[in-house]
Amino acid sequence: MTALGFLYPGHSAEDDYPRIEQLLGSDIRVDLVHTDIGEDAHRVDALLEMGSAGRLAAGVQELRHAGADAVVWACTSGSFVYGWDGAQEQVRTLAQTAGLPASSTSFAFAHAVRELGARRVAIGATYPEDVAQLFAEFLRAAGVEVVSVNSSGIITAAEVGTWGEAELLALARNSDHPDAEALLLPDTALHTAAHIPALEKELGKPILTANQVTVWEGLRLADRRVNAPELGALFTREPLVQA
Repeated sequence: MTALGFLYPGHSAEDDYPRIEQLLGSDIRVDLVHTDIGEDAHRVDALLEMGSAGRLAAGVQELRHAGADAVVWACTSGSFVYGWDGAQEQVRTLAQTAGLPASSTSFAFAHAVRELGARRVAIGATYPEDVAQLFAEFLRAAGVEVVSVNSSGIITAAEVGTWGEAELLALARNSDHPDAEALLLPDTALHTAAHIPALEKELGKPILTANQVTVWEGLRLADRRVNAPELGALFTREPLVQA
């Protein structure tokens, strides 16, 4: 049994995680602990507080007691907002606190893009423009070429969590770019786990979504390789890249 631990801010699209667990197989367990979101706002100051060491540490003990083999901070904006160096420090502190391999959704995206062999990507962000551009800067620091950034300008995770398949497909279509080898949808508040094959068929290219890559990153940390085509092209490539 491989146990993957996730720290998820608040309540928006956490039901993606049990759905993904079902698709991965019976010997993988997904344990999710909710962290205190603080102020629900896609605003830099609120995001920095959301991802602070104290808020993350509060959920770690529960994951340790559950026997997690690795822990991932399941929040994109609450990690890339710190910049590349700051996000690395955030993960180092989390690993030290947990006594486990640790990462975050932002690094999951960087590693997943590398796994796909993609060089150029497009971003379909729910965030306001300034926050979306911070994600693009984070990816560029990882050596990824960002060819376009589309921002929906939504302030709260709560609103993003109400989106269904129609809004998700519209975001994907509006955000794609002909030069992009993959499309990235970076918000863990967005329900995507049930729709990845449909998105990839619609766009004809790999789609990387926040909750999908977060779980993939947990598997990477635990040195597990799982073939799960219903979770998209990312889960049909073996072996996983070890960073």
